[in-house]
Amino acid sequence: MDVPALSELLSALFTQEAEFKPDTAAQCKGLSMIIRNPDLGVILVARDGPAIVAMVNLLFTVSTAMGEKVAILEDMVVSPNVRGAGIGSALLRHAIKFAADSGVRRITLLTDRENKSSQRFYSKHGFSESTMVPMRLFLVS
Repeated sequence: MDVPALSELLSALFTQEAEFKPDTAAQCKGLSMIIRNPDLGVILVARDGPAIVAMVNLLFTVSTAMGEKVAILEDMVVSPNVRGAGIGSALLRHAIKFAADSGVRRITLLTDRENKSSQRFYSKHGFSESTMVPMRLFLVS
């Protein structure tokens, strides 16, 4: 898989998110970890010819509450020059089907609180707001 092209898409995503900033080295490292370890997750892409124009990654874990495999939709991004063409919807539908076919019973995602268009997009595809409040602790090494 073309890690530099995927990292470029992530940079476009992280420039519009409040909590993150593009970091090519970190992005390439994370993408490579997922690609090398399919038990960790999967990266699905949409192409226009050879060019990757959209990506979504699902990271796998287990819900002890459900006793089932679940996924975190960590990143989803469509190249700015092809947005609005239905590529994101098609890719998300594919990711949901892939997850279901892989035994995943729930997909969780985070989106910026202020990004109402993203929230409408995910709602259109069956996602609903959770009563859970996301909290983070960043650890330094």
